[in-house]
Amino acid sequence: MKKLKKSVLAVVSCLTLSVSASCFANSDLTTDVEKESYSIGASFGHHISSQVYGQTQLGAEVDMGQVVNGLLDALQDETKMSKEEIVTYLNQRAETLNAAKQVKLDALTAKNLAAGEAFMAENAKNSGVKQTESGLQYEVITLGEGTMPQGNDVVTVHYKGTLIDGTEFDSTYDRDEPNRFSLVTVIEGWQEALALMPQGSKFKLTIPPALAYGDRVVGMIQPHSTLVFEVELVKVEAPGEGAHGMGLSGMGMGGMMGGSMGANPHN
Repeated sequence: MKKLKKSVLAVVSCLTLSVSASCFANSDLTTDVEKESYSIGASFGHHISSQVYGQTQLGAEVDMGQVVNGLLDALQDETKMSKEEIVTYLNQRAETLNAAKQVKLDALTAKNLAAGEAFMAENAKNSGVKQTESGLQYEVITLGEGTMPQGNDVVTVHYKGTLIDGTEFDSTYDRDEPNRFSLVTVIEGWQEALALMPQGSKFKLTIPPALAYGDRVVGMIQPHSTLVFEVELVKVEAPGEGAHGMGLSGMGMGGMMGGSMGANPHN
């Protein structure tokens, strides 16, 4: 990014030389109009720099000199191409970028699926780890003696979620506040696992992507990621029970996006 920024700065320097010197006769910003006007230019420049950087990260070639030429022409209400030609070439560029994104996504998907399958194969060798027909793996840390949730029961849980490399993406323990939600609002892996847990239990879950977020990107969770959770079932309530007590996390919003990393087990 630093290298690109240097390139952009070099082009901008050329730009300043190519524009009438009168435009830059007074570089001091004294009035609000001058400061607001400068802010418009700075904001636009940062936006262009970000766009160019994103395209180069995908392997696309960008001629910064022509970017500046196009910008200058537009500011002066001039153009070397018709509007139709500009739209055509922008669409052509969009197709190139989309194809590059898909190549990167396919490679990331293959990498994550392979890593997840290898992790679960090793995890299955650990004593105490059980696997259901769906592919969910769970290990009982503590077995409670209370009610087991069913259907659309409301549960209160403490949990910690990590990627298979151990990176933590969410934790109610860190927030010192359990989560309360309807069972039907969480990912399939959680629905299946919680139905196996009597109240008071603590399980360690290893959830394949098909039972988690699949091809979605959720916070720091990449597409087709296998996830590991430690889940403590604090309380089970029938639907409507305790409706005037603690609020439901994410109810009516299609699932709360909580946690510092922007991901939790809501689907």
